[in-house]
Amino acid sequence: MLDVDREDITDGPIARTLLVLAAPLLVQNMVQVAQQLVDTLFLGRHSVEAVAAVGLNFPVVTLLGAITIGVIVGTQVLVSQRVGAGELDDARRAAVNGAGLGILAGGLVGVGAFALASEGMALFGADDLTTRYAAEYLATYALFLPVLAASDVIEGGFVGWGDSRAALYINLLAVGVNVVLDPILIFGWGPVPEYGVTGAALATGIGYGCGFVLGLGLFLAGRDGFALTRDVLVVDADDCREIVDIGWPTAGQYTASQAARVLMVGVVSAVGGSPAIAAYTVGARVSSVAFVPAMGLQKAAQSMIGQNLGADRPERARRTTWVGVAIAAGALTAVGLVQFAIPETLAEIAIPEGSARDIELAAQYLVILAVGYWAIGATYLLQAGFNGARRTRTSLAASLAQYWVVRLPLALVLAYPIGLDVEGVFWAVTLSNAAIAVSLGAYYHYETGEGMNQRAVAAASASD
Repeated sequence: MLDVDREDITDGPIARTLLVLAAPLLVQNMVQVAQQLVDTLFLGRHSVEAVAAVGLNFPVVTLLGAITIGVIVGTQVLVSQRVGAGELDDARRAAVNGAGLGILAGGLVGVGAFALASEGMALFGADDLTTRYAAEYLATYALFLPVLAASDVIEGGFVGWGDSRAALYINLLAVGVNVVLDPILIFGWGPVPEYGVTGAALATGIGYGCGFVLGLGLFLAGRDGFALTRDVLVVDADDCREIVDIGWPTAGQYTASQAARVLMVGVVSAVGGSPAIAAYTVGARVSSVAFVPAMGLQKAAQSMIGQNLGADRPERARRTTWVGVAIAAGALTAVGLVQFAIPETLAEIAIPEGSARDIELAAQYLVILAVGYWAIGATYLLQAGFNGARRTRTSLAASLAQYWVVRLPLALVLAYPIGLDVEGVFWAVTLSNAAIAVSLGAYYHYETGEGMNQRAVAAASASD
């Protein structure tokens, strides 16, 4: 039922093929969200400071993954375009070189994060206990970054090939191990001591280490021709250069957006203190449900767009983008309506030990976020349209505008001169999401009318 023939990607019905290719990725993202929510639920039963500590880490951890995300996207796009052009050995070799770059990048970033964990968390100005918990979590998580990066790049290779089910299998194992280990390592069980917040990071790292082993095993065994064989197990400088050239703007995009989110946490802390940080954390975790369809559809669309451009089908690539925008915006609107209806219930589930003020702030943020969920879906799929055409620099520029030109300045203006306090910070998130979705949609329409996809076809042909 969830099988996608490569011929369907370039010749089959767009909406059905996109949904079938995205379905395992949607489930994968739901599983990842479940893992984040489970972490929050267990930590909420530990203390409010534990939840706040993970909240401080949420943008930092994503920021650390920015470089590896660039490698993932570069690998996925390059593999997909080569598959579309029928260059299957070159596509497999690109995945091998992408995995090597992922390990290297994850190792370099992990060492730096481990060394600077305490100093970095202290910059947020949270209370001493929250800061200590946050530093412990970050230092532990950093040790697993090389394995996390390699696992994600292998997943990207499978998705670029058109096999999204493999990515699902890898994540099911990783998250399953994480969820089982969470209560054991956080609270202690039998001979296992209580590790608290550090236990949550350990559970995540061990889980994704198991996922990496499975991903490597699937690659070695081979699936639908995507196999790690001796003839592609070579270091190719041109492959590495192309992956970096395609992926570095995505790394810059995530770096810019997560750096802004780090500063947003600082603004939230300055305006509302620990209760506001806890509310911001709950909003980030609960709203991550909204990212499930968006992220899954984005990955699927990038592969479809890349393969169609590799197969010299620029108009089909354009239609794939707009079909994806419609599906994602509609799905996220539905999610937003549910969240809009029961914000207090969601807040109470996330922080059962929170005070009335904690619950009130978290519910308020959830309502404000729900209003702009449609924009998140549209933005992800429009970025997929640009990324699949190797226009990752456009996605970078869009994120710079969204976070640094709109969100941060607007948050400060609404919080202080206008006097909306933390509510103004919350509204800045939703308003910046809406602004970038409308602007990016208009620009995509203009660029495709000016031959962007035709140029991408020529670029893909030149790299073969």
